[in-house]
Amino acid sequence: MKKVGLGIIGLGYIGKIHLRHCLRLPNVNLVAVSDLSKKALNEAKNIDIKKTFTSYEQLLKESNIDAVIIALPTHLHLRCAKQAAEAGKHIFLEKPIARNLQEAKEIVAFAQKNSVKLMMGYPLRFNKSFRELKTKMESGTLGDVEIAHATFISSGPFFHRAESHTPLPVPEWWFNRELTGGGALIDLGSHIIDLFRWYFGEITDIKSHLGHRFNLDLEDSAICFTKFESGTTAVITVGWFLQGYQLKIEFFGTVDHAFAQHRPRNRLLTATQMLTTGKSEFYRPHFDELQYFVDCLKNDLLPSPSGQDGLKDLEAIALAYNNQVHLD
Repeated sequence: MKKVGLGIIGLGYIGKIHLRHCLRLPNVNLVAVSDLSKKALNEAKNIDIKKTFTSYEQLLKESNIDAVIIALPTHLHLRCAKQAAEAGKHIFLEKPIARNLQEAKEIVAFAQKNSVKLMMGYPLRFNKSFRELKTKMESGTLGDVEIAHATFISSGPFFHRAESHTPLPVPEWWFNRELTGGGALIDLGSHIIDLFRWYFGEITDIKSHLGHRFNLDLEDSAICFTKFESGTTAVITVGWFLQGYQLKIEFFGTVDHAFAQHRPRNRLLTATQMLTTGKSEFYRPHFDELQYFVDCLKNDLLPSPSGQDGLKDLEAIALAYNNQVHLD
């Protein structure tokens, strides 16, 4: 059985996680990686990656690469995805799909025009606890879910400092709205909005209250009040202000309620698991989403969440930015 040839574009935080996972995925041949950082490329060489490039254009010329994982800053998504699609490579694209709706529509259109599969990187859909929550809801044991709460609070761009004993610089693009499309809402909120659309269907209304604790040009927290076509009302809270990690979801139905969370990682345990097995419990959803993507390629199936899902998520986020409420 032919292995799927993969290339990774971008070896930042999440790109390195994908790299470790690709080495452990069955039926996968990790052909090449690309990044501007010579340090990152040297680290890849040290774990026996044969082909490394500072230019992803060179990576896209590799004929035995069937698909690419794009793990670049958001402002680079459109250009890279366009070139990947034109090179005939299937695409796994990290969220958010783009920094604005026009770019998102172009990415989807390029994938369709070139007949390549496009999957969004939303690992929460592959989280065991959150999948069980969906099963419980669909079984009817909760009744109709009237209210849903989601909380996703982390250190955001400051995770470099949170996980190191010495201060490390935060990449400048993190704080440039022109490059990111927004702050905590588009960064963390895109995960929850996609997950809740998967649970409850399309969003019919959404309003936001944005926080600016750190006096940045973009929001470092957001509370969204969201209505879905199912009739469920959701309160979504996200933020970058916690030197830690909290990701929780709770449903309140007409019969019962249910709760699920993605537990904070134990750094030592996670590091040990990644070094010894190439995967960890904390990052298991990231491994499973890539395995699913590869299975879709091998079986010629359309992956989900799709580029169209990424576009709908961004539409909801754009509406939330436009519909702000102010709490005095």
